[in-house]
Amino acid sequence: MPPARQKTAMVRVMGATVEERILRSLRRISRAIELHSKQLKATHRLTAPQLICLRELRVVPHTTPSELARAVSLSQATITGILDRLESRGFIQRARNPRDKRRVMVELTEEGRAAVDAAPLPLHHSFATRLGKLSEEEQAQIENVLARIVRMMEAEDIDAAPMLVGGAMSDDADEGRTGRAKKP
Repeated sequence: MPPARQKTAMVRVMGATVEERILRSLRRISRAIELHSKQLKATHRLTAPQLICLRELRVVPHTTPSELARAVSLSQATITGILDRLESRGFIQRARNPRDKRRVMVELTEEGRAAVDAAPLPLHHSFATRLGKLSEEEQAQIENVLARIVRMMEAEDIDAAPMLVGGAMSDDADEGRTGRAKKP
């Protein structure tokens, strides 16, 4: 048997190569994130970025859009679109800061609080809880393997917020706006 065929035969386990099993695992992760996002949208009429912003506003009741953007690791442009949608649904309100009229403050409305209370935790919360139960060594191993996969996929320059969200980070990407910009 030629060397190339020997290698392929050796890495096949239970009908799939190592490469196929890794790709299948990556696809399962991607699909789980996408399905969670779709279920959230269908059940609660919220996108994951909207829910994350609402949850942050629940914790920090009076904040500026810039502070919110930093807190949830999203761009100012993305936050503006999200806040526009949330305000149109009556979930938040924006008002000028009485002490500094140049600053706009954002806060949840009663409807917004009800929406947060009714919605599930974002997917990354349950993942973080499970990850936290692993030993530091196991966590480091996972981090190293994922960093290597990112390099192998040549994805180091893709900016990503620390949250598990399907699709574009912007909840209105289907309307011609874009999500996060790449870092310079």
